[in-house]
Amino acid sequence: MKKLFIFCTAIMMAMELCAAEKIDLKSITSGAFSAEYISGINPIEGTDQYASISSNRKQVIRYSFKTGKQTAVLFDADKVGNGLVEEIDGYSISPDGKRLLIQTHTEYVYRRSFKAVFYLYDIKSKKLAKLSACENQQIPTWSPDGSKIAFVYNNNIYITDGDHETQVTSDGKFNSIINGLPDWVYEEEFGFNNAMAWAADPKTLSWIKDDESRVKTYSLQIFKGLKPANEEYSDYPGEYSYKYPKAGLDNSIVSVWTYNLTDKQTHQLPVPLDSEGYIPRIKTTADSHRIVVYTMPRHQDVLNLYAVNPYNQNVKLMIKEQVEKCVKEEAMEGISFGKNTILLPSDRDGYMHLYLYDYNGKLLRKVEKGNYDVTTVYGYDEKTGDVYYQAAAINPHDRQIYVSHSNGRVERLTHREGNNSALFSGDYRFFVNVWSDYNTPYEFTNCTNQGNGIKVLEKNDALKAKIAKYGWTKKKPFSFVTSEGVHLNGWMVKPADFDAKKKYPVILFQYSGPGSQQVMNSWSTGSMGNGGAFDMYLAQHGYIVVCVDGRGTGGRGSDFEKCTYLKIGELESKDQVETAIYMGRLPYVDKNRIGIWGWSYGGFNTLMSMSEGRPVFKAGVSVAPPTNWKYYDTIYTERYMRTPKENPSGYETNPIQRSNKLHGALLICHGVPDDNVHPQNTFEYAEALVQADKDFKEVYYTNRNHSIRGGNSRNHLLRQITNWFDTNLK
Repeated sequence: MKKLFIFCTAIMMAMELCAAEKIDLKSITSGAFSAEYISGINPIEGTDQYASISSNRKQVIRYSFKTGKQTAVLFDADKVGNGLVEEIDGYSISPDGKRLLIQTHTEYVYRRSFKAVFYLYDIKSKKLAKLSACENQQIPTWSPDGSKIAFVYNNNIYITDGDHETQVTSDGKFNSIINGLPDWVYEEEFGFNNAMAWAADPKTLSWIKDDESRVKTYSLQIFKGLKPANEEYSDYPGEYSYKYPKAGLDNSIVSVWTYNLTDKQTHQLPVPLDSEGYIPRIKTTADSHRIVVYTMPRHQDVLNLYAVNPYNQNVKLMIKEQVEKCVKEEAMEGISFGKNTILLPSDRDGYMHLYLYDYNGKLLRKVEKGNYDVTTVYGYDEKTGDVYYQAAAINPHDRQIYVSHSNGRVERLTHREGNNSALFSGDYRFFVNVWSDYNTPYEFTNCTNQGNGIKVLEKNDALKAKIAKYGWTKKKPFSFVTSEGVHLNGWMVKPADFDAKKKYPVILFQYSGPGSQQVMNSWSTGSMGNGGAFDMYLAQHGYIVVCVDGRGTGGRGSDFEKCTYLKIGELESKDQVETAIYMGRLPYVDKNRIGIWGWSYGGFNTLMSMSEGRPVFKAGVSVAPPTNWKYYDTIYTERYMRTPKENPSGYETNPIQRSNKLHGALLICHGVPDDNVHPQNTFEYAEALVQADKDFKEVYYTNRNHSIRGGNSRNHLLRQITNWFDTNLK
């Protein structure tokens, strides 16, 4: 009877597998497996309310953190838009809560910068008017009292109160002078798009000015193309030329300026700065006589926080943060300024922890401690002394929310293993918890600041049903120890009809860049997002898909993360080779059919791994790879490598130099006008392969940038990746 039961169960399981629908690439690239995600949530300062954009992108709605219920419609395009606002791309609420800035017709410039049409909306009078006659403004920024807005147009700064407009600067010029905005490399590598700071009064506006005139220009070719078609280039291609500083070469000259709205005078602020130093942030504080300016030397191993008085130009060094090798950009992003305190993340003791200072630079306390990294800072409630943060305290691939009280007692506010993030109310009494794990889409829950759930806002039940219908299998974590004694973590996806008696081909996906993590117990994990839909597609095609975070990745302290300093690519590629060797020893893996792929840094490490010297990869795909770090930008590259002059041997460790060692069938894909990783990288690498007499295949994408999106491009790219592995591993 027992054998009959087992036999029948096996038949039923087989029938279910056969009945599962097959994933197709167009469903992946069209967003059919995208999770519902509550977007545009903005806590309203000092309250238990938040606002967000409606699902049809027509309304800005206010909700209660406490109940999760709607409390008001702040803006309705159909009722007050007069046809001017067809869809809301974004919005911001004035600090006094009386007005809204509505963003529409957005046009992205680079990764974080964009131009848009902005409308100023008075909630009480329901009056809607354009922010300015200037078209396509950038970074409109409310003054602290909500009475004024500063914005940038054509690299110059303007101020308006909604009725009267003042032009603050006039020297702005494309590829020369930028006021109030970061240049390309600051935006990309310091991770911000707004370089202006109001004083608290607000009677002064201060900003960072970039003089990029000495930075060398890089030109990208633009063709007619399709979807969209650029008819002006139907006979001859055009070009987009912009300033891009490459490793070891000239950066922009940066300075800080202030404008007094009372006397209409502009002054340069005398912030101390090394001759080749950076100014990566400027911040408002609660004191009208103090803004904060960050500076770093070119090596990025020191971060200085200066208090600057915009009225009398007095400058005072408050905090000098100096760590071994480099200050992480994520740590700098996590600094928060209260009325009387500064909360500073630092990995000075080997792990990222939080330190509380006063504005005289006195250390008040270390907020928490342990052998784990704090990964996100949510804020400091100065009324209670409570600090809220996210940390990888359970293990490197798990994230939980914590509160540290003024007496040093730490409480964990979330209790489901996986990935927990939070958005706190303006009064810190409530938060929205966003939870997911490897195999469960995002769930949004309103919670008290003790972590008690109040109301589930979104569970993605429809997506859960869909992935079950398509027979998705589970991502399962694993770990192993390399021949060098390094403990590595990974996850694995097996085919739904997996048979341990068979031998399967394996595809390794990795990114491997400094501080990154691809092995995270989160729905966002996977080669192309969307819960790893592309990985599931490959599994349905008979592959085992594997991802391992090697040395240099994040979540495991600074020693593990920074061990690749001055030699990026060397250890990362060894660890992917070790992963392939480990997989090849498993009884259900065919060690002669292992492939590897990655995008950007992952593309770089694909090439490094395929030419590491041990011939373990039969095939690989490299998308938009850096191939020699001297072609990449100053800030990112020198953060980990210093300059080519200072570290020639480190720069010589690259795919071009290793081209004669390439083993396995290689496909390289690149967007022709990639402004991030220039196609120069692939062109020069291809030439090296030709001269080394190595066979390979190239696919280029016309008028597509680093993300290779638009029209049918992404679908085509994923098909090339799939076909390449089918041809070479099946």
